[in-house]
Amino acid sequence: MSALDAARWQFGITTVYHFFFVPLAIGLSLLVAVMQTAWHRTGAEHWLRATKFFGKLFLINFAMGVVTGIVQEFQFGMNWSDYSRFVGDVFGAPLAIEGLVAFFLESTFLGLWIFGWDRLSRRVHLACIWLAAIGTVLSAYFILAANSWMQHPVGFRFNPGTGRAELTDFAAVLTQDTALVTFAHTLTAALVVAGAAVMGISVWFLARRREDALFRPAMRLGAWTVIVASVAVVVSGDVQAKIMTEQQPMKMAAAEALYATSAPASFSLFTIGSLDGSQELWSVRVPGVLSYMATGSVDGTVEGINDVQRDEQARYGPGDYRPMVPVTYWTFRFMIGFGALAGLVAVGALWFGRKDRVPRRWFARVALLSMALPLLANSMGWIFTEMGRQPWVVYGQLRTADGVSPSVGLGSVLTSLIVFTLLYGGLAVIEAWLLVRTIRSGPAPAPPPEAVSPREDADRPFAVAY
Repeated sequence: MSALDAARWQFGITTVYHFFFVPLAIGLSLLVAVMQTAWHRTGAEHWLRATKFFGKLFLINFAMGVVTGIVQEFQFGMNWSDYSRFVGDVFGAPLAIEGLVAFFLESTFLGLWIFGWDRLSRRVHLACIWLAAIGTVLSAYFILAANSWMQHPVGFRFNPGTGRAELTDFAAVLTQDTALVTFAHTLTAALVVAGAAVMGISVWFLARRREDALFRPAMRLGAWTVIVASVAVVVSGDVQAKIMTEQQPMKMAAAEALYATSAPASFSLFTIGSLDGSQELWSVRVPGVLSYMATGSVDGTVEGINDVQRDEQARYGPGDYRPMVPVTYWTFRFMIGFGALAGLVAVGALWFGRKDRVPRRWFARVALLSMALPLLANSMGWIFTEMGRQPWVVYGQLRTADGVSPSVGLGSVLTSLIVFTLLYGGLAVIEAWLLVRTIRSGPAPAPPPEAVSPREDADRPFAVAY
């Protein structure tokens, strides 16, 4: 193992781990805001209790996401100094805005929301959770804009004297089509994650005949969120696939294990390739589907891996520009499969919990376990996105092997890899313990009737506060 291999493993482990918390925090911030809005408009006591219950889960997850996200900055400086030097001028602007504006907005108003239950008026307090949610969404947008620049570099010029990319058009970085469609895809996927969490927990309580008045509307909110957001994920993913085909044809070809250019191109249900990834040995395919995914036409031409490899060698010089095809191929399918299963469970939740029916215990277990499905789909999607771009860390500009720190040896990287892996393992145990304890304890008792009316702005303490 080289220092490059260890650095890639460390970044992959810590980033995927961190991304378990990000979509749940984004989605829950919006759903908790929706719940509090429902309470504010209707005065229904169960929406207040749902806001506080799921708000606790959101806060636990948000805190863990912040802690694990700090490590990414450490890795940029230690393991990827040449990469940081190359992209620093471009990344500085969106990441600075994310930290100074978006994160400041979400953390400030989240603090006001936590401690303002018995101090702020109802409307101001409601505005705080919405502003915190907006800050969370904006934070994701600026980070995704930076990542999208790695996928499709725009708005810059390369300075051969310094060996750095220099920002020339900040608006182009923020508004390019890759950033916009990636943001839409990630945001809707985050809503699927949060909806599945709300749905799974609610079905679990309903199956045990606990707090029916609270968890039945929460279950429906979660299930409908999963269904509607899943449709939006499919639509945004379709647009993203077409953009990806134009900008990174090798990634699309590897996603389908398509070795030879085809018109029309078929979608691979299952493919076995040679060990060196140079050719297809056997496959099961659906005609025309890949052409539609990539070009919008069932007769469209899709370039194969071998042809793209030849074109990129002519453009960038000798080298192997193929990603690891099995990883790219299967993560693409796991992403779609896990997401589709989450949607099916949501439909099942609406069916088994229709009217005033009590879901069966077996389905409650399925719904609870299904909370992991969209999380796995998100992780598979990010692995596909990053691994499918290899060998580039900045597509067409900087190879991954050229971005690693030249002065950091294998021993140093392995040490930090082991330390962070053990640390994150410990944090995972703490996170799971906090979430399970909070869920099992259930929502707090109902407050007195006079404490739940959203129509009075008098400063009155609530029976339940953080």
